[in-house]
Amino acid sequence: MSEMKVEIEESWKEAMADEFHKPYFSKLVDFVKSEKKSYTIFPPGPKIFSAFRYTPIYKVKVVILGQDPYHGDGQAHGLCFSVQEGVPQPPSLKNIFKELNDDLNITPPRSGNLERWAQQGVLLLNTTLTVRKGQPASHAGQGWEVFTDEVIKTISRQLTGVVFILWGNHAKHKQQLIDTTKHFILSAPHPSPFSAYSGFFGCKHFSKTNEILQINGLEAINW
Repeated sequence: MSEMKVEIEESWKEAMADEFHKPYFSKLVDFVKSEKKSYTIFPPGPKIFSAFRYTPIYKVKVVILGQDPYHGDGQAHGLCFSVQEGVPQPPSLKNIFKELNDDLNITPPRSGNLERWAQQGVLLLNTTLTVRKGQPASHAGQGWEVFTDEVIKTISRQLTGVVFILWGNHAKHKQQLIDTTKHFILSAPHPSPFSAYSGFFGCKHFSKTNEILQINGLEAINW
């Protein structure tokens, strides 16, 4: 792990310690290192685990699940759907901001950087944490999903009252990993332009999330 120069917050190191020592994770590290010799890989090494750095496990109130990091120059920085400062917003993120505006009347921000959400307890988790430049899903099936499935199961097991936001079929398939007797699930089509009009727009997941949090005595997210 250190050879990938990853930065991961202490509570996650402790919670996921067993995973880092399993054979699949060693193979995954070797795979990413070998890929870096031949290809440009996103996000940059220190940002691969950004979701875990900004949102310690004990602060997780909401989980938003993505699939793959963005595969264009300068976009991905380890938070699903988020892009780095000064980078144009991809279509899915624009649609997320459009729904946020329709739901809570929040003016779409100029920046697509969602660190402010992560710092409030929103874990912005892609199920695959790296990708080759220009090749979506190029690092799928190499072990990341095993790790991130375990992250979801660990949250489900160790915490209570987390709101899981599942957009699109890929995310919805993760519902089986979540104990629905102690957590909340909001699901809708993906915010991509291909599916946003089939039920993502109008899902009101931002206001619904805050209602759930406040009913359970937690502070609402300042989206």
